[in-house]
Amino acid sequence: MPSSADLSGLDTTKLNLGEFAARFRGEAIAHNTVFSYFPAALQFTAEDVREFVEEPAQALPGSVLGAISKVVLLFVPYLERPALKGKNTDFDAADCKISLDPPDRAVNMPVVYLAPTEPGEPHVLAFGVRDVDSTDYHYNFFYSVASLVFLGEPETVLAGYRNILREELKSRAHGEVDEPGWKAKLNMLNKETGVRGDTKLFREYARHSFIDTMTLYLHGICCDIDVEPGPRQIASRYLRKRLQYLQIQYPQPEGYAVFPEELKN
Repeated sequence: MPSSADLSGLDTTKLNLGEFAARFRGEAIAHNTVFSYFPAALQFTAEDVREFVEEPAQALPGSVLGAISKVVLLFVPYLERPALKGKNTDFDAADCKISLDPPDRAVNMPVVYLAPTEPGEPHVLAFGVRDVDSTDYHYNFFYSVASLVFLGEPETVLAGYRNILREELKSRAHGEVDEPGWKAKLNMLNKETGVRGDTKLFREYARHSFIDTMTLYLHGICCDIDVEPGPRQIASRYLRKRLQYLQIQYPQPEGYAVFPEELKN
């Protein structure tokens, strides 16, 4: 099992994520035809493998697995974003650092996505997992997977989902599933009046809304989670319709349930 010995010969204070991933992704341990994993500077027990790899991966619908191709899960102690220049908030994910010590909260990154740079290369999802609660890890895992599903074929993914959002907007449905979708919705509503086709702001809202809702759907298949009520939370009748749509598009694996009543069958 890979351990801290893998860091021998490297700068063991802070390592460049892109360089490290390129060097070690070929040594990742295969879990199934989609996922492989590599724990760096961490002693992964059988329980860790079950919690971080087996449980979330096995709960994914087959149609999701077919949409995301090859993925390497890179587990490291901590991840730190690079310093920002001026007012610019953009940075290259490959420039993030792997840290053996806890970084400042302002620069700590729970997960970083490295896109393939050549055809045939896998996606890399790097997770900082030291001192991380399993619930938070699972959320970040499913959010990353939902993002990959959208990234693969965004037009196909949103083909039917956009219609659901338009119906909600016509009904003046308040709220969203999570913060990114809520902010994108408010931004759209503040700048546009009515539902006017596929504007740039609507597409941005639809992207965030789909990823947030897909994250909840996948997380709910795997784990017993609660939707926290709040001023931005969309009403349950709208949320249920979204989840029913996703269940048709991405049926859960056999033996898993989406809605409570399915547990009785």
